[in-house]
Amino acid sequence: MQIYKYKDYNEVSKAAAAFVIREIVKKPNLILGLATGTSPIGLYQNLIKAYNDGIISFKEVRTFNLDEYVGIDKFHPQSYHSFMHKYLFDHIDIPPQNINIPSNDLKNMEQLAKEYNDKMFGNQRDLQILGIGKNGHIGFNEPGSRLGNMTFIVKLDDQTRIDNSRFFDSLEEVPHYAITMGIKNIMFSKKIILIASGEAKADAIFEMVYGDVGGQYPASILQLHPDVTIMIDEAAASRLEMTSNYLTF
Repeated sequence: MQIYKYKDYNEVSKAAAAFVIREIVKKPNLILGLATGTSPIGLYQNLIKAYNDGIISFKEVRTFNLDEYVGIDKFHPQSYHSFMHKYLFDHIDIPPQNINIPSNDLKNMEQLAKEYNDKMFGNQRDLQILGIGKNGHIGFNEPGSRLGNMTFIVKLDDQTRIDNSRFFDSLEEVPHYAITMGIKNIMFSKKIILIASGEAKADAIFEMVYGDVGGQYPASILQLHPDVTIMIDEAAASRLEMTSNYLTF
């Protein structure tokens, strides 16, 4: 695990984008795992700029999103399908057939989870982008999730719903369930980059780095992955014992 500390969210976003850009330049047909939430928005803005400047193309890139809400239409403004198109896909040259986001059809959720899982096993992610929740979740693998889980339907933790309610008109509108890659899917990625900012994430970052590996803080499993890069700002790093802007284990 390699940890890099930056001044603020803007610097984290630039550094994370540079990381992703290097991977696409090295391998134009990169298989890229994508995350949603506020953490990767700056990263995506920088990727769009790199595309507009002619530095990279997404024509051969294939993407797999971590998760999606269950119980709202995919065209709902707060669905992750809508999020990804708003903040990335509508602004780059990625072919629609190269985009993979979990379906949230309530009638066939277990079958759709299995199908998404099967598709990913034939398409190992070269790079997986992650954020982290205040409770240590990655994807929607909430505290108590089985570390061996593959794509599954999860009941969202109360803290997660409260955190995400800022995107909805009220807490009552936040879905109670989601479909998510499991920990096993995430760990199957060749490389992982996790980005976080703000003091509210400091405890989760500390537990991810120093805590016991287990389901209470799902992100702690990343201690066992051979190629993880953490990019965080000073506030998110405030509980880490860093004598410089770089820490490795």
